Amino acid sequence: MNKIILTAADLDGYLSDADKKLIETMNTAYSETTPFFKTIAAGTDKASVKNAEEELIRIYDKVGKTMQAIVKSEPAIHVYSFDTPKEVHGEASRLIAKLRNPKTGHEEFVYYVQRAFELLFNLTFTDNALTKKNYLINQTPVNVPTQNYAVHKIPDVDALIENTVMCVMLRGALLPSMIVSKEIQEYSSSNYVTPFALFRINRDDSKKEFNMEYILDLDKSFFDLEKLDGKDLIFADPMNATGGSLVTIVKYLQEQGVKPKSIKFINVISALKGSLRTVRAIENAEVYTLWMDPVLNELAYILPGLGDAGDRLNGMDAKYNPRNIIQLIADYGANISSLYRSQVQKIEQTVLGE
Repeated sequence: MNKIILTAADLDGYLSDADKKLIETMNTAYSETTPFFKTIAAGTDKASVKNAEEELIRIYDKVGKTMQAIVKSEPAIHVYSFDTPKEVHGEASRLIAKLRNPKTGHEEFVYYVQRAFELLFNLTFTDNALTKKNYLINQTPVNVPTQNYAVHKIPDVDALIENTVMCVMLRGALLPSMIVSKEIQEYSSSNYVTPFALFRINRDDSKKEFNMEYILDLDKSFFDLEKLDGKDLIFADPMNATGGSLVTIVKYLQEQGVKPKSIKFINVISALKGSLRTVRAIENAEVYTLWMDPVLNELAYILPGLGDAGDRLNGMDAKYNPRNIIQLIADYGANISSLYRSQVQKIEQTVLGE
């Protein structure tokens, strides 16, 4: 079997003693929520529930301010709700609330993930190009008294996006990667469609967070090392829990002689620990996340989190018959495949070697 394995111990080796102390402080602070969760879940006494809700607001406010203070000293970690004006925070907060909600069905979940990555694209790219503009001149459907055209100014991000490659950590990362690639195409003055590199990586869910293993299956991955060298690599994933999958892939590429120009990890939700591991383990890596959650549980799931984003985006695989990349795309249906036609074509070419 042609596999590369990274362990949680390897990841924690990149953290400084100060990092570990911050993570432990956050774990302690978040642990205060447990009794109030139980009270709200029981729901037997309105007064007790109201008090528990007020206490949760207090704790979350404290935890949020602590995370903001930590991230302020980390120039490679960018959190939408920390880096943007307060006027737009409500949109991000409401969006995350919808994604967290167990009652949010598949179609709605996909819709909100699309919205999330549109906001993240702006945070990652267009906010760095506000002083330069491109002009789009579009024909409109109106042709009386003559054919009409409209002029639109958009940020000139060509220099930031036209050396990029989308690196897909399969399953849950597939649709987010297509969304980001589509945004790049729409903002590019040359209609640039990113190449794709596809990696099959899983973590061993029979293990706990402290001894987790991350397994990169090279036989079921599709990429060309030469086409990654010197490129701006983008990894888009709904969640960054531990940072393990990203670090495993990038360390493998570097060992093969690949020298990326830059590495960007774009997430809807990122755990503090996963963010710190990522920027400590990979030189010049940057994390862009719409929302930061404080801790991981013993199973390496983000808390408070939003469940298994891959399953909520793609549906669950049969236990002994997981779908391959082409089957996943087929299951998205005609609407998604048509919307992301150029991206689907690039992915199919990557898998089929054409």
